[in-house]
Amino acid sequence: MPRIFMHPEACPCCGEAGLVPASALPRRGVLAAVLAGAGTLAAAPAWAQGATRSLRVRRQVTNDSFAGVYFRDGRYDREALRRLDYVFRDLSRAETTPMDPRLFDVMAAAALRLDSDETFEVVSGYRTPESNAVNANRSRRVSRVSLHMSGMAADCRLPGRSATQLARLASEMRLGGVGLYSRDGFVHLDCGPVRRW
Repeated sequence: MPRIFMHPEACPCCGEAGLVPASALPRRGVLAAVLAGAGTLAAAPAWAQGATRSLRVRRQVTNDSFAGVYFRDGRYDREALRRLDYVFRDLSRAETTPMDPRLFDVMAAAALRLDSDETFEVVSGYRTPESNAVNANRSRRVSRVSLHMSGMAADCRLPGRSATQLARLASEMRLGGVGLYSRDGFVHLDCGPVRRW
């Protein structure tokens, strides 16, 4: 049975009532940054005004998926976030954590900018410190201080788009970290500091 950590009532992404205004998040203006870097992101003004945000994701190994709205009326939907937490869970430890919803904003903004309604294939989401340590011991490409351990990162693919195309676009948006793993065919996206590798 998986260990599930719920978004607590006082969670900074969920708030007291289970929904949080976008302005309450530590990094404000995710979509404003998209607007600044996108130029032609036609739907961004609606997002900036609090319109709905949706995401389509499927976990590569388990086929667990989420397709729907996770943000509406200026607030994150707590139940949608819980469902996304489960899809992004650490599979090797069967453990979930509250994912940072800004990661979902980065992914949704990238899909919107690419004019794609395809489903993201999630290779890796949350990693426990133990899982991350095992991966770091196997490969120098895995950071020992990975944002995967904070629920702020995902390794993913977007069908119909090359990893290079997704990484280039995400880098241009400057919403967080972007890593291109072309040999493995996936891109690391996170909502941490802007950087690329």
